[in-house]
Amino acid sequence: TVVDAGTSGWHNFPEFKKQVIDQSKTRILAFLNIAADGISGTEVELTKIEKVQHDLDEMDVAKTVGMIREYPDYIVGVKIGHFDGDTWVPFDRAIEAASETDRPLFVECHLPEYSLQGQLDRMRPGDIITQSYEHISERTPVVDDQGKVLPYVLQAKERGILFDVGHGGAGFWFDQAVPALEQGLWPNSFGTDLHRFSMNAGMKDMLNLMSKYLAMGMPLKEVLLRGSWYPAKSIHREDLG
Repeated sequence: TVVDAGTSGWHNFPEFKKQVIDQSKTRILAFLNIAADGISGTEVELTKIEKVQHDLDEMDVAKTVGMIREYPDYIVGVKIGHFDGDTWVPFDRAIEAASETDRPLFVECHLPEYSLQGQLDRMRPGDIITQSYEHISERTPVVDDQGKVLPYVLQAKERGILFDVGHGGAGFWFDQAVPALEQGLWPNSFGTDLHRFSMNAGMKDMLNLMSKYLAMGMPLKEVLLRGSWYPAKSIHREDLG
């Protein structure tokens, strides 16, 4: 089983299902992007202000909820990702859609306006933040300059927020992952963020990612749990774990 992280939204999920899910020998589940077209790789030809408003207009809670209810066996949660604006409206709408359908929110935000603490404070127990151990300018890292995990990050973990690796091409940094592991901020799941750029960078597949944590000192049993049972529970699919 693999879980797609928001490639499609309410507007094009049926197309994604037909072209990808139905063609695959691997079971594919999906987080539905709050953005109508998900991450399509195409840009709408608008000015920045027009584009922000266009994106907001297309982030429709009712239509997102409707699509999830139409395909409940395939859509496991709601995704909030990249956005050009400076409003929390997309985040709030994504939470609303996730709440109405009793599904987790999957968070991948890299906007300076979306502070890490602001994201974590809005998230509910069981919601998932990904690319948890990255060290980039667009988002506050979980480990400070003194090598300490930020107190509000640990508090979020205690409150039930789930931390996913989301390795990707630049989403995993040892200067974050090692001290986080030592201080108890263990990932709940080994999301790879597998795409054509990440697989040609520092991550090849899920076993490659799991081996990094084994090398960092995580016990084998804990590595296996985070590659199977824990992620199955996080998407409410215990039948698969």
